[in-house]
Amino acid sequence: MILELFLSLCVLSGGFFAFIAGLGILRLPDVLIRMHATTKAGTLASGLIILGVAVGIGDAPTIARALAIVVFLLLTAPVAAHMIGRAAFRTGITLWGPTTVDPSAPVKLNARHDD
Repeated sequence: MILELFLSLCVLSGGFFAFIAGLGILRLPDVLIRMHATTKAGTLASGLIILGVAVGIGDAPTIARALAIVVFLLLTAPVAAHMIGRAAFRTGITLWGPTTVDPSAPVKLNARHDD
């Protein structure tokens, strides 16, 4: 009974976060913000669903595969998001009004603000 409740909670929460990621793609205004929402919510959704399936099946090879999949997702999602953001920036995609990017601004390390 407790195991079924845990599995249901994992799969339903994963589905909820997948829905939130899809909603983020539809409703958010610019590519950088959409990318942020979908990578975070999509990775969490996939991880929860895979956790539920792995615990539900319960044998060692399935758990090992599920763990490998989650590690792969955690390693590749940030890289993919970075590459999408970089491609969008380099191709000159129009950003949302409040989003500000100044590529010509000098990087100040250990800058003091004496305002």
